Amino acid sequence: MITKSIPSLFTVANLFLGIVAIILIFPENAKPEVAAMMVIIAMLMDGVDGRVARALNAQSEFGKELDSLSDVISFGVAPAFIMYSVAFQELSSAAAWIITALFPICGALRLARFNVISGMPGYFIGLPIPAAGGVLATLALFHKDIPVSVLMGSTLVLSFLMVSTVKYPSFKKMGMPKSAIWVIPLIVVVTVVLGIMFQSQLSKIVFIPLVLYALYGLKKNVDRRLPFSGRNRKRRKQAELLEDIIPSEHSA
Repeated sequence: MITKSIPSLFTVANLFLGIVAIILIFPENAKPEVAAMMVIIAMLMDGVDGRVARALNAQSEFGKELDSLSDVISFGVAPAFIMYSVAFQELSSAAAWIITALFPICGALRLARFNVISGMPGYFIGLPIPAAGGVLATLALFHKDIPVSVLMGSTLVLSFLMVSTVKYPSFKKMGMPKSAIWVIPLIVVVTVVLGIMFQSQLSKIVFIPLVLYALYGLKKNVDRRLPFSGRNRKRRKQAELLEDIIPSEHSA
């Protein structure tokens, strides 16, 4: 029974960190760097719980639903509030509220679709909410260097990508042997210590691979739709080669 509960403990830790991130952006606290770090550590918890469940053969519908509910808070509500607190409060109330609310709403829609529709093997359909939330939370730390209009546009793009049909590579196949589970608490502790010691720097560093992942799926989708790019260009060359080799009826 205890073994079956271990994955849910990581999920609850994910939810706890999301709630802490929200508390840390209240005006009386105002620590967006620490809040963003809480979201990043929550991403670690979210990535670990599923692998632990598979390693212990402890997967369940309860764990799946708990994970989705936790993700809405940690990677939907918390990052949106972080961005709102540092960048959107100077905007008109209507625009700020709508854009802020749209992000967790799209995240919830994406999770609901994920739970009821089977995706493609090796791929996610739509940008996963942990990646979107990680990008938004760390992007907010650059609010002094990036115009508010760009931050607003980025929030809308991330919201759209979550509910889109853009394919993103899944790393779920990278499993974890049961014998390696003992390493997880050590990894978590090291991550927390580094996060406390290098709050702003580490959060901004993590932003780079997250935004590259978000742009990767978008680029692949654009390449697939362009007529003379990637695979389409290769097919066109093959067709032209066949035309050169096989004479047409009119030239015969």
